[in-house]
Amino acid sequence: MPNSPAPFEAKTTRARIDSRPVVAGIVTALVGFTSSFAVVLAGLMAVGADSAQAASGLLALTLSVGFGVLVLAWRSRVPVTLAWSTPGAALLAASGIPDGGWPAAVGAFVAAGLLLALTGMVPALGRLIARIPSFLAQAMLAGVLLQLCLAPFKALGTVPVLVAPVILCWLLMMKFAPRWAVPAALLVALGVIGTSLASAGTPVDPAGFMPAPAWTTPSFSLQALAGIAVPLFVVTMASQNVPGVAVLRSFGYETPWRPAMLVTGAGTIVGAPFGGHAINLAALSAALAAGPEAGGDRSRRWIAGFTSGLAYLVLAAFSTALVSVVNQAPAGMLEAVAGLALLGTLASAISTALADAEERIAPAVTFLMAASGLAFAGIGAAFWALIAGLVVRWALKPGRGTTSGRGSR
Repeated sequence: MPNSPAPFEAKTTRARIDSRPVVAGIVTALVGFTSSFAVVLAGLMAVGADSAQAASGLLALTLSVGFGVLVLAWRSRVPVTLAWSTPGAALLAASGIPDGGWPAAVGAFVAAGLLLALTGMVPALGRLIARIPSFLAQAMLAGVLLQLCLAPFKALGTVPVLVAPVILCWLLMMKFAPRWAVPAALLVALGVIGTSLASAGTPVDPAGFMPAPAWTTPSFSLQALAGIAVPLFVVTMASQNVPGVAVLRSFGYETPWRPAMLVTGAGTIVGAPFGGHAINLAALSAALAAGPEAGGDRSRRWIAGFTSGLAYLVLAAFSTALVSVVNQAPAGMLEAVAGLALLGTLASAISTALADAEERIAPAVTFLMAASGLAFAGIGAAFWALIAGLVVRWALKPGRGTTSGRGSR
């Protein structure tokens, strides 16, 4: 006869296991939000947003991600998770203010959202994007990231006492708990900022901590569409959506592709007038909700995705307060945290771009063009970098020019 405590112990074990998807979902949202919100703020401000508009953009993105995940996870019963486009935000940080200013940038966000939605409705568009070699897209991304990733080290020359603790914390956490490296560095940065404000006697206005959506009527210009919308769409697809599908597949789940593109496209369009640049499938953080940490029962891991959506809605309430604090940070601090957040992405992009020894010249040109910051006809370097890479790759194909038998005569 079995001992009487056994049923109770079994129930306790099941309860503990049942809580794992919820915990995994909360961790997914915390890591996704804290590890890259500084990049979002830097990108929005670089294309013309003031502090209130940047705060509104972060709020819009957080709400869009939260509601989008709730819809997709509930309907598909797959642990699908969403995020804002961190590579896209880095692209904005390197783009500069477009002709037409902030309203033109918002118009480009709307256009990027339309392209995302069309990818779900028109399979041919998805196939067209798939024809762009991934190493060229990654080379463009690496070039865009370079200047932002240099920021922490440049800041060491201007505010070493303030930035050194942040970098040291990041390095130690990369050694012992890599997943929490950027969130921990952010906490140290917030502590440094708070100490700096307190020592300076800077007054704090609690009213500035309340979420405040700021509407901007979009305007459209060819320069912003070519220089922001198209590169934003390409890096979001190549660096977020495609890897996001691969991550879910690695855990045995099929991504609801069409609904995901429609939801992220619609979420981007709705959030754009409030400053949100783009949302997409989560890539790296997707593993937290789809992997073993979300529980042993694979059929219940969708709860982790759903919970991450709820957690994002809670985090939205604190987004404006974070922006209010960060806006009073010493010069270079925001960029330093953003740069640390993107170092892993930069390393991965460079590795992918140069992985094929026979295809290194075209991505090298793409990388250098994107990193140069050069612009023609008001269109930023990212667009021209991709065009240059495609042209160089086409020109260097065997059988053309001096590389062919006829051309060498």
